[in-house]
Amino acid sequence: MSGAAEQEAVREPGTAAGSRAVRGRPPAVWPGAPTPLGARFRVGPDGVAGTNFALWAGGSDSVELCLFDEDGTERRLALAELTHEIRHGFVPGVRPGQRYGYRVHGRWDPWTGARWNPAKLLLDPYARAVDGTFTLPPEVYGHVRDWPQQHVADTVRDERDSAPHVPKGVVVHDDDDWAEDHRPKTPWADSVIYELHVRGFTQRHPGIPEELRGTYAGLAHPAAVGHLLRLGVTAVELLPVHQFAHEDHLLRRGLRNYWGYNSIGYFAPHADYSASGTAGGQVGEFKRMVRALHDAGIEVILDVVYNHTAEAGELGPMLSLRGIDNRGYYRLQPDARRYADYTGCGNTLHVVQPHVLRLITDSLRYWVTEMGVDGFRFDLAAALARSMHDVDMLSPFLAVIAQDPVLRRVKLIAEPWDVGDGGYQVGAFPPLWTEWNDRYRDAVRDFWRGALPDVRDLGYRLTGSSDLYAWGGRRPYASVNFVTAHDGFTLRDLVSYEHKHNEANGEGNRDGTCDNRAWNCGAEGESEDPAVNALRRRQLRNLLTTLLLSTGVPMLVAGDEMGRTQGGNNNAYCQDNETGWLDWSLLEQPGWRELTELTARVLRLRRTHPVLRRRAFFSGLPQAADGLRDLAWFTPRGTEMTEGDWYAPAATVGLFLSGRDIPGRDVRGEQITDDSFLAILHADHRPAGFRLPGPPWAQSYELVLDTSREDQTAAPGTLHPGDGTLTVPPRSVLLLRVAR
Repeated sequence: MSGAAEQEAVREPGTAAGSRAVRGRPPAVWPGAPTPLGARFRVGPDGVAGTNFALWAGGSDSVELCLFDEDGTERRLALAELTHEIRHGFVPGVRPGQRYGYRVHGRWDPWTGARWNPAKLLLDPYARAVDGTFTLPPEVYGHVRDWPQQHVADTVRDERDSAPHVPKGVVVHDDDDWAEDHRPKTPWADSVIYELHVRGFTQRHPGIPEELRGTYAGLAHPAAVGHLLRLGVTAVELLPVHQFAHEDHLLRRGLRNYWGYNSIGYFAPHADYSASGTAGGQVGEFKRMVRALHDAGIEVILDVVYNHTAEAGELGPMLSLRGIDNRGYYRLQPDARRYADYTGCGNTLHVVQPHVLRLITDSLRYWVTEMGVDGFRFDLAAALARSMHDVDMLSPFLAVIAQDPVLRRVKLIAEPWDVGDGGYQVGAFPPLWTEWNDRYRDAVRDFWRGALPDVRDLGYRLTGSSDLYAWGGRRPYASVNFVTAHDGFTLRDLVSYEHKHNEANGEGNRDGTCDNRAWNCGAEGESEDPAVNALRRRQLRNLLTTLLLSTGVPMLVAGDEMGRTQGGNNNAYCQDNETGWLDWSLLEQPGWRELTELTARVLRLRRTHPVLRRRAFFSGLPQAADGLRDLAWFTPRGTEMTEGDWYAPAATVGLFLSGRDIPGRDVRGEQITDDSFLAILHADHRPAGFRLPGPPWAQSYELVLDTSREDQTAAPGTLHPGDGTLTVPPRSVLLLRVAR
């Protein structure tokens, strides 16, 4: 049975299909221009101020611009001009602060992918500010959401007006001058990334005024910036700040999308994080936040979600792109009613389409040039690199980024996988790109929980993952090393839980990964046993120290340095509450305060010593007549590791880093030299003797760092002779500097 045959229009009582009261004479619409897309306030012909509106709406029959007064009164204006499938018009007198949306007319034929429905008010994809929150009542769906026969519900068009129920775009004034802004431009090799959530980082901070907590202004506050400076990070990576919507299944359970990986506005800062109101004030507030961080020498990287939108699959709401041109924006299956889903979120943007590629690249350039950001981390980046089906490293998206004069100069980080066939692409992205290296995460977790079958993988991961990245001119900093991320256990939970505890998410603990590679140190969850808690804190010190001493770009997750816990929830995407927010009182508690101090101390070591942040891969070959190499691995016997040692299980490894053989020169052209170090990683529960390498490696060593010690306020400083045997405490990292 066809949808047309069974469809029964759903309308508001006493109205024509989708109509609303319209008062007042509509203003004139002048032809305007097809570029730039979106709503841009400017001075038009004859010096008249107004706003130019331009919307790509390929395949549609017509487009109405809808302007909304403060009381909700709607005025509809036809955009009659059509240039290269862009509907456009200049409306005199429309000024910043004006709320607006679009209604797009066309065929309703879901079997061919056509889903136009002018009863639905649509958000401008180029809206730079959004006023309101998506709540997803039945009226915002293009089809009858609650149709009794759900298998055909998406074919039954809903004629009710959605305008009273959806947010509107806001015209924004372009009045910012970035001439005085000084971007830090931190080299990749010197970068330390700190992943944080704008609301979660600031919501409970006692030093931030209450009215600024949870906002961009709160993150710009000296109390927040001061913590970042004390740690020594060089960049914040913000979880999504593009305007996003909450999923229907969460709203039905009384929850909200907390992380924000459900974008619907690629130009608009998420309005709920604004302390300045949502009539455009969020834009200026975001810019002031960026300036404050730049003034502190901290870069701003955005976690961006261009692989899918909040409109989900065919049973999802009609908020923007679906109603503008469903077939033009989304990848559809051969059965065009259905969406190709490489993201696990119901839909996938059709990036090979020129207008979709333009939407993404226009958005990226906007955030760089007009909002001041310094780079991007691309969620499920493999989905963006797909051509028609397969992941293609010569895809249009990657090609455009590589030649774009703005985007090729900023930091680009790929989450190098998606959920489709062939989607795992770690190590495959081309030069210019760095990647989240989950193989680093897995190897380090497995080593410290005693689960590595041998140490081959660990050797690669600690030294920049040359097996993955030593091609095409890529460098060690192509590897973004991490042990934890927003998705998964916090660092404290990683040593406190072996199993996920996600019951609060309302999904029967089925959500979230079961592959945690965690060890709870002998008790599941919080413990009153002092020995268990001391061991956990030691393991945290080991994990953090390993991360920060490894070659590559380290990424910390906000709160890991102070023992943040989510109570074993490894998928807190919907926990916009104390579970997801940082508990700053931890800094006042013994044990956690010392962990923060250790993190800052190791970062100072990294910042001071270029041998710990190399710009080129190790060669492992002799660099001088005495046979000293830039990198050498040692067994506890004091002998260099053989091929057989790499293939055997091991709980103890020694890593010698030569500071006299660092490739490259400084800004004055001088050879870079540094101290040499020996790092000993010991994961066994018993102490072990380690014979220190003697000449030509070293005559003696100074102990710089010992993670078996709770208090790290002072360096150990003890001297140990080369060829002597050092007792390594159980489960610890020792860092020794060559004294002579």
